[in-house]
Amino acid sequence: MSAARFTQSSAFEAPRLVLFDCDGTLVDSQHHIVAAMQAAFASHALAAPAPDAVRRLVGLPLEVSVRRLLESMALSAEADADAVVAAYRQAAFAMRHAPDHDEPLFPGLLEALAKLEADGYLLGIATGKARRGLDATLSLHGLHDRFVTLQTADIARGKPDPDMVLRAMRETGAEPGSTLVVGDTTFDILMARNAGARAIGVAWGYHDPAELLEAGALAVAESYGELPALIRMTTGG
Repeated sequence: MSAARFTQSSAFEAPRLVLFDCDGTLVDSQHHIVAAMQAAFASHALAAPAPDAVRRLVGLPLEVSVRRLLESMALSAEADADAVVAAYRQAAFAMRHAPDHDEPLFPGLLEALAKLEADGYLLGIATGKARRGLDATLSLHGLHDRFVTLQTADIARGKPDPDMVLRAMRETGAEPGSTLVVGDTTFDILMARNAGARAIGVAWGYHDPAELLEAGALAVAESYGELPALIRMTTGG
C-alpha cells in the first residue's frame, strides 16, 4: 500500500455502492477515442486535435468535448459542432465493429471486482459514454452482470454534474455517505464531491494523480491490486 497517495480524511462508514468510470478506469480505450475524434475532424476538413488534448477531455459528454476542442483550436467559428459529434459517433461505431478493435481491460480489474463483490459492495458505472457505447464495451468483456446500475451521459447530465451519482443512489438506495466513485479524471472526483459522495482516483488514466488529489480524491490507487484494500481502508470497512 505504500505506493498509494493519500490526502487526510476522517473515517466514515463503509459505502454500499462503488461507482466506476469506464474509459481510462475500467478499459484502456484511448487509442479508439483519439482515432475516432481525429477521423471526425478530418471528415469535415478540420485539423486533427492533438492526442493529449483529446485524452484530457475524456469523461466529459461528447458534445462538450467537441466544442472545447473546437474552441481551443480556434475552429468554433468555422465548424458545425453537431456535425462533428455525429461524425465521431459514426467513426466510433465503425471502429468498434472492426476485426482488429482492441479495448483491453486494465490489469487486475476482474480480480478487484470479485473482491469488492465478496466484501458486499454494490458496483455501478457512471460514464461520459452513451449507453450504446457502454453496452458494447461491457458486452465485449462479459461485464454486464457485474454492475447493478449503469449511468450514461445520454440519460443523465454529464460530469462533473452530480446527476449520474444521484441517479445511481436512487436506484440502489445508497446515500451520499455510503457511495464512493472510482475514476481517473478530475471530472470523476468533482462529480462525486458535487453529489456529497467520496472518491478514489486511479493513476493509470488521463489526469495526473496530483490533480486528482487536488480535486478532492481521498487516495489514488497505483494498480487494481491496491484498490479493494484502499476502499476498505478509506471507508473503514
